[in-house]
Amino acid sequence: MDPCRSFMTNVKRLIVKVGTAVVTRADGRLAVGRLGALCEQLKELNSQGYEIVLVTSGAVGLGRQRLRYRKLVNSSLADLQNPQYELDGKACAAVGQSSLMALYDTLFSQLDVSSSQHLVTDNDFRNGSFRKQLSETVKSLLALKVIPIFNENDAVSTQRAPYESFGIGFQRRCSCSDSSGIFWDNDSLAGLLALELQADLLVLLSDVEGLYSGPPSDPNSKLIHTYIKEKHQGEITFGNKSRLGRGGMTAKVNAAVCAAYAGIPVVITSGYATDSIIKVLQGKRIGTLFHQDAHLWISLKEVGAREMAVAARECSRRLQAMHSDDRRKILLDIADALEANESLIKVENEADVAAAQDDGYEKSLVDRLALKPGKASVASLAKSIRVLAEMEEPIGQVLKKTELADGLILDKTSSPLGVLLIVFESRPDALVQIASLAIRSGNGLLLKGGKEAKRSNVILHKVITSAIPKNIGDKLIGLVASREDIPDLLKLDDVIDLVIPRGSNKLVSQIKESTKIPVLGHADGICHVYVDKSATVDMAKRIILDAKTDYPAACNAMETLLVHEDLSSNGLLNELIMILQREGVILYGGPRASSLLNIPEAHSFHQEYSSMACTVEIVDDVQAAIDHIHQHGRHTIPSELLIRSHTDCIVTENHEAAEIFLHGVDSAAVFHNASTRFCDGARFGLGAEVGISTSRIHARGPVGVEGLLTTRWLLRGSGQVVDGDKGVIYSHRDLAL
Repeated sequence: MDPCRSFMTNVKRLIVKVGTAVVTRADGRLAVGRLGALCEQLKELNSQGYEIVLVTSGAVGLGRQRLRYRKLVNSSLADLQNPQYELDGKACAAVGQSSLMALYDTLFSQLDVSSSQHLVTDNDFRNGSFRKQLSETVKSLLALKVIPIFNENDAVSTQRAPYESFGIGFQRRCSCSDSSGIFWDNDSLAGLLALELQADLLVLLSDVEGLYSGPPSDPNSKLIHTYIKEKHQGEITFGNKSRLGRGGMTAKVNAAVCAAYAGIPVVITSGYATDSIIKVLQGKRIGTLFHQDAHLWISLKEVGAREMAVAARECSRRLQAMHSDDRRKILLDIADALEANESLIKVENEADVAAAQDDGYEKSLVDRLALKPGKASVASLAKSIRVLAEMEEPIGQVLKKTELADGLILDKTSSPLGVLLIVFESRPDALVQIASLAIRSGNGLLLKGGKEAKRSNVILHKVITSAIPKNIGDKLIGLVASREDIPDLLKLDDVIDLVIPRGSNKLVSQIKESTKIPVLGHADGICHVYVDKSATVDMAKRIILDAKTDYPAACNAMETLLVHEDLSSNGLLNELIMILQREGVILYGGPRASSLLNIPEAHSFHQEYSSMACTVEIVDDVQAAIDHIHQHGRHTIPSELLIRSHTDCIVTENHEAAEIFLHGVDSAAVFHNASTRFCDGARFGLGAEVGISTSRIHARGPVGVEGLLTTRWLLRGSGQVVDGDKGVIYSHRDLAL
């Protein structure tokens, strides 16, 4: 839940206003699907005990569509040749209102919800007795779980333009009502009703996601999540009004400001989404929130997504301009700072681990969360940073030098990508590795860790950024505070250059579907070990035990054991099974293995256990093992993107079988007689890894510094011009580096 929206838990009575652009389609006909989804949301909330008042537009648009059709049917050929006159809006309202309410009544009746109709005008609200009676009637209906449906009675309303009769002084006082309670459209009516009925929340449904800083069609416009009058009032440029209604976003903002500053929180959000109201009440950061205390949140509000990304880019450029020795010193200072703050880091990490255990998280996640002795300890992380610092300078390396023509020299050089966005789950040690790799490669960095590691990530980020010189700036590495910020970040394809998700299949697929920014990473880490018929017993036992039990929660742990069919008859298969079971590994079998070994059959070969469990299957030979990996090491995720296998190993003494496997398996890493656990950036000598990629573009396998670099071309000449290539004699000669 967004901290600024925590008050949503106390909401009981809400006003929902739906505009003409939501109620009707572009051709003026009813948007039955959208209205059905809206009514289903209101039904669910009604059954949960919420008191709901609906304010709806759409009568004029519906009436206009019906009257135009009727006029067309009754027209003669001569009539059709004459110009069509605009229909009277009040007549349209009178005709359309019955259709609108008939549909609401039908939809709510199907959902076993009662509704009531209330047509009001601005003049009604001049009468104090009317307002009192209105409040009492609505409260009685709400107590009976009836949903009152309000609409301005446009057929008899005297209002034709906003504040036409009341002058500019009235307009300045309030956009919903003045002391007489006058309104002029359904947005201001909704705001007025929220005040009269003492609602806890007003939701204004629009045809866009919320209030933007400019016209939503403008790519430079950005969604404003929390409206702060003092900040945004003079910054917003409004686009055209609603295509069918008479209010548009200007009217919504006026009504929202009026209600909010009178004490009624307001959210403007999309009426096209099927669950937007429910998400608002869950406190999710959708739409634009208006609140009377919003100005107090300015100091608490996180830096906006774009501002954070732009700051990271600016800092990265200053980092790239530094001398190599100075960048190296930053890494050494970070390593020292981690060790100096080890006790504080442990306290925060232990608090995260304890909270995860209390919350019932899976053991595999808790294991990844802990900064424990071994590779994930603070000492090991500091050591890996020092190794990275001592590596060859990666930025500006000349990869190729070519003489294009006499005196015209072209260098192909290594260059940072720019700004990286890393979304990762569970592992706070990943934050340290990624940050050190970003600094070594000269990239800006935005990090979003899982909420289960929040305290660990905050202290690690603080320690690391405190070691970055002020002339570079601690905004080089930004820590994204809220999950709700991710959608905004994923839209910044003009600022962020690469997204690397490290986590579940679901996380990776969601990010791939939600951004135009290139995505590097892997989803499921399905690793196979194939024991060939020529494998030695002791070696096979050592490798499969290490691959499965050394760190079961890791993505490079064995998940499937494939065994040559000959081993089922010579006893080796039983030995392998027994040694795994003796270590506490729970075994599941494929169709052949489950029958032979009397173990439960696996639901799927594409199963990443991340725990002390694995799948066993029997195959005919090395080619059958390769075919199995190609079939089951891949998995089609909802976005139809293919995830390729992670790391696979063959255990064999047959050199020919090994070469067939090594060159035949299409995986990011393929091993012969070595545990899959070696697939790791540090173990590969990369110093650290930002993640493991199972894609092909642009890096594959463990991604270290090289995977965070691209190339640039530097051309040095002495006044040459192309001039149609008439005066240039190309040599294209490779030069020594």
